[in-house]
Formats: sequence, C-alpha cells, structure tokens
Amino acid sequence: MSSTRQSAKKFLIFVGKLLFTLVEAMIFGLLPKPRKNVAGEIVLITGAGSGLGRLLALQFARLGSVLVLWDINKEGNEETSRMVQEAGAPQVHAYTCDCSRREDVYRVADQVKKEVGDVSILINNAGIVTGKKFLDCPDELMEKSFDVNFKAHLWTYKAFLPAMIANDHGHLVCISSSAGLTGVNGLADYCASKFAALGFAESMFVETFAQKQKGIKTTIVCPFFIKTGMFEGCTTGCPSLLPILDPEYAVRKIVDAILQEKLYLYLPKFLYFMVFLKSFLPVKVGLLITDYLDIFHVMDGFTGQKKVL
Repeated sequence: MSSTRQSAKKFLIFVGKLLFTLVEAMIFGLLPKPRKNVAGEIVLITGAGSGLGRLLALQFARLGSVLVLWDINKEGNEETSRMVQEAGAPQVHAYTCDCSRREDVYRVADQVKKEVGDVSILINNAGIVTGKKFLDCPDELMEKSFDVNFKAHLWTYKAFLPAMIANDHGHLVCISSSAGLTGVNGLADYCASKFAALGFAESMFVETFAQKQKGIKTTIVCPFFIKTGMFEGCTTGCPSLLPILDPEYAVRKIVDAILQEKLYLYLPKFLYFMVFLKSFLPVKVGLLITDYLDIFHVMDGFTGQKKVL
C-alpha cells in the first residue's frame, strides 16, 4: 500500500511540474523572456579572427563583457581585438590557438585562467568546411573537420566546465549548423562533425540538468548558410524559405538567444518545420521536398573562403 501511495504521489508531482512547465512555455512563447546582464562576464569565443566570431565579439563588447578571443590566425585575431576595444569592451585578451590541437587548447586555456580568470560564457564557434564530395576529400581534411568542428568542443569543455560547476554559473554555446540537423549532398564530413557537436552539446545539457547544476546554461545554434565567406559560392533554390543569412541578423539572433538562455536556435525558422517533417514523413516524400527546394545542389558552386580577414 505504501508503495502504491508513493507511486501516486510521484505521478501527481510529475503532472504538477508538467502543467507548470507547459504554462511557462506558453507564456514565454507569447512574451519574450527577460534578457540577462552579461556586463563583466568573461566571454571566450573560438574562431574570433573573422566572420561570425568577430561579429559575436563586437556584440558582446557593446554589452560590456570581458572578451577572450581565440583564433589560429594571429593577424585576424589582433584586428578583431582592435575593433572590440573601439566598440567599448572593458577588457580584451587575444590568444593564438589552434583549436584542432588538444595540447594547444589546454595550454592556452591555462594561460586564460591565470591571466584573465574563470570563463563564464564559452562560445565554440571555430569551424572549417572542405566542401568536397566524400570520395574526393583527402583523409587529412576530414580529420581536420572533426578536430576543429567537434573535438575542440570536448577540450574546451574539459578546460572550462569545472570552474563553471564550482561557481554554479556559466553558459555553454555551441555554434552547430543546419547541416547538423540533416545530411547535405557534398558536405558529408562537415555534416558528421556538426551532428557530433550538436549531440555532444545536447548530451552535456542533459548531464548538467541531471546533476542539478542549474546555474549552467546551454545554447545550441543551427543556422543555414551565413554570408561570411565560409560558404562562398553556395546557393539556395528557395530564398523565401531558406535564405542565405545576413551575418548581422544572424549574430543579433544568436546573442539574443544567449541572453534569453534559449536551448535551441534554428535559423531561419523554417528549419523547425523541416526537422518536424523529417521526424514522420516517408523518406521518399522528404527527398521530393528536398529536390523541390533544390537542396541537393546548394554546394555545386562552392568556392570557399577567399580572404582571411
């Protein structure tokens, strides 16, 4: 009898929490969540020397954050550092770091902890794309894709998560991709690395939740192509539904998602519908839609990054 009462009590508590969570979700679906203050927070951005990383650094500089900039390209990173200082960042610290090398990540992370302090917002943004068909892609390039796009996340979490746990305060941001949600012709190694990054970030969110580390937040970002030069030459067959994103717009949405502590951000919103359809439609129907949207050919004109800065 006691066991039955305990089961009933557990069920009633579950129903109560479920109803509260659903009501909360509906309220915040209509009203935006309050944005947190990140002034004085130590924000580390990988791949800060150009593109999305540089724009993210500028946004956080305007919000009064202390910036820690990592990039393998010293010149590009120093240029970002100058721009961030002009934008009003209270402190900027630029480090040359090859995120594909575990030893380099750990070495530079130790420098950051000694010279700056505990990182409270970690943005894993660094990424590379080969843009080659699987059988045309050299093994070393595929390994590099995984080292930068996925494995670097493992090493940065190992380096900075312990302090977040000790302080019960932190925010882990994974810049994945729409290519981390569905396979894309001509992007096999990139998709695999971005699927891995998303799966890792999601698993770490669940791990921190299960361990009741409520002060540690996670945001996973999955954008379609952004006009940063990384996917130069790529096209979209349906710009009304899947536009190639303006970088400034994408960064505003990403920073806003971080400030509202959203778990997922897909850009554009049509991606939410695509993921929903993928979950139940017959495969042939999904392929017909993919063909109609001309997604099979988005990589046909790919040329890649031309300029470093």
